[in-house]
Amino acid sequence: MAEEKNKQGDETTSSNDQSPKPSRSRSTRGRQSSKAKPADHRLSRKVKAKSFVSVEANTTYIRNLKGKRPIVALTAYDSIMGSALSEANVDFILVGDSLGTTILGYETTIPVTMDDMLRHTAAVRRANPKCLLVADLPFGEASMSFDRLLDSSRRLMQEGGADAIKIEGGRDVADDIEKLVATGVPVLGHIGLLPQTVKAIGGYRKFGETREEAEAIYTDAITLEEAGCFAIIGEMLEENVARELSRQVSPPLIGIGSGDGCDGQILVTTDLLGWSCGQVPKFVKPYLNMNKLVSDALGKYIEDVRSKKL
Repeated sequence: MAEEKNKQGDETTSSNDQSPKPSRSRSTRGRQSSKAKPADHRLSRKVKAKSFVSVEANTTYIRNLKGKRPIVALTAYDSIMGSALSEANVDFILVGDSLGTTILGYETTIPVTMDDMLRHTAAVRRANPKCLLVADLPFGEASMSFDRLLDSSRRLMQEGGADAIKIEGGRDVADDIEKLVATGVPVLGHIGLLPQTVKAIGGYRKFGETREEAEAIYTDAITLEEAGCFAIIGEMLEENVARELSRQVSPPLIGIGSGDGCDGQILVTTDLLGWSCGQVPKFVKPYLNMNKLVSDALGKYIEDVRSKKL
């Protein structure tokens, strides 16, 4: 995912002909009597009731949300955040290899190892989230032998406690994904911008702005659908392409930086909380400024200690 803290270009919109087109009044109150009346527990008109959404920790639940309501997913790398996201009622949690750029201080996700992913996935699992827990397969693991891929996936599920794994790539990994699914490993696909290939593609950009690229993205999505992915992440896709693609494929298309035409959205949680050491993608809407809140709190504590107020 483009969870790396790199400068993102402004989103551009291409014309619709670049999208893949496969054949496919205030209330009155009376005078109170001396007899006490039961309290009116109805909500004030100014207060909206918060709807309760029940989530389930399985891939069938996620897949069946398509066409019913938008899917919401966020990232977590430790028990504290895992617990917070579960309490917030997110549909699924991704332990992304973005932990490399958000937690471990790397410039990209490439240095993240299997040991890193196992450690952080297990930490989130210990929070006992009530939703599906997905773990990223780190750089290189999907490019080796199928036996290595299966073993890495097995470790993420058995040792890390993941319910499913995420693999970057389309046609090039579809055959192995199909075999993984056949062995009982649920897979979340990932197309468009693939952060693990950032060194090869030379940076971060939108995908699908030409007809040729849009058709390639569609082909990737179709092959992942046929391979058995329960959902697909579409990162930094041209918005019209993403909207059309979500109509054409049966698994939910969960976007990040791909506009509002997808079947759901996923973000790096620290980005939307404003808790970051660097720049965040331009498509992120911050809901908090954690950097300032934490800095102010720490500064106050330090001042209280130095002035002997504690």
